[in-house]
Amino acid sequence: MPEYGYFLSCEEFRPADLVEQARMAEQAGFQSLWISDHYHPWNDAQGESPFVWSVIGAISEAVSLPVETAVTCPTVRIHPAVIAQAAATAAVMSNGRFRLGVGTGEALNEHILGHVWPPARVRMEMLEEAIQVMRRLFSGEEVSHYGTHYRVENARLYTVPDEPVPIDISGFGPAATALAARVGDGYITMAPDEDMVAQFRKGGGGAKPVSGGTKVCYGTDRDEAVRTVHRLWSNQFLPGEMGQTLPSPKHFEQLEPLITEETVSGGSVCGDDVDEHLAALAEFADAGFDRVYVNQIGPDQRGFFDFYRSKVLPQLQQGER
Repeated sequence: MPEYGYFLSCEEFRPADLVEQARMAEQAGFQSLWISDHYHPWNDAQGESPFVWSVIGAISEAVSLPVETAVTCPTVRIHPAVIAQAAATAAVMSNGRFRLGVGTGEALNEHILGHVWPPARVRMEMLEEAIQVMRRLFSGEEVSHYGTHYRVENARLYTVPDEPVPIDISGFGPAATALAARVGDGYITMAPDEDMVAQFRKGGGGAKPVSGGTKVCYGTDRDEAVRTVHRLWSNQFLPGEMGQTLPSPKHFEQLEPLITEETVSGGSVCGDDVDEHLAALAEFADAGFDRVYVNQIGPDQRGFFDFYRSKVLPQLQQGER
C-alpha cells in the first residue's frame, strides 16, 4: 500500500497558512508533504504564490514530515546552480528529509525574465543537463561546467547534507517518463496511469519510488464543492499542452468558460462521501504508486484534515494491515 502525504498549494495560500496546513497534516496522520513551486498562480482567483524556498525553511522548523517540491523547474527562471544551493540547504534544515522534485516547467512561471520558451524536446535536454550540474554540486566539491545550456565556474556548495539530495523527475508522457527512468531517483506524475508506471520501472526505474498527486474538494455540500473547484482550478481540466505554453494567469482565465461545472463534477472528487475519496486513492494504489499526495482545494482546510484524520486515513491504514 502507498504512503499518503499532503500536497501544499502555494498558488492558493499565504506562507503562514501553508505552515499551519503542514502542522495539521502531521497531526491528521499524513506521512509526508509535497509543495508546489510557482512564480504565478494559475489564475487570479487562486491569488497567491510565495517563494517556495522560504516556506520550506519555515516548514522544516514546524514539523518533522519529509518535504518535496512538486515540482521545481531548474532550467530557465533560476539557474540550476542556485537551485542546488536552495535544495541542499533545505535538506540540511530538514535533517535529510527533503527530496527535490523537478520537471520541465510551464511558461506561466518560467518566461518571466523574457527568455524564449523552448519546445519540449529542448526543455528535456536542459533538465537533464541541470540535473547533472546539481548532482555534482551536491558532492560539496568545486564544480566548473561548460555545457550546451549551462555554464558554471568555480562553484562549490559549502552547506550540504550528509547524503546527496534525491532528485525525482516529473513526467506526463513517454519521453519524460523515459528520462525519469534513466536519470531520476524517482518518478512523479499526476494521473494513476499504470502504463506510465510500468514504463518507468521497465525503462530503468526499477524499485525507485513512484509518487502521484490528486486534488479533492471536501465539503458537506457537494454542489458548493464543485463550484469551488470550478472557480479555483478549472485549469486542471484543460487538454493538451496549454498548461505548459500559456504565459500568464489571464490567458488561463480566458479559457475558463470552456470548462463547465458538469465537467468538474464528473472529473474530480467533491463532497464528503468517504467511498468516493477512497476510490480515487485506490486508483493510485492499483496502478503501483508508492506515495500519493492529496490536495484540498479551497478554504475549508480544517474540515478536510478532520475528515481525513477520522474517516479516510484510518480505512487506508486498515487496508495496509
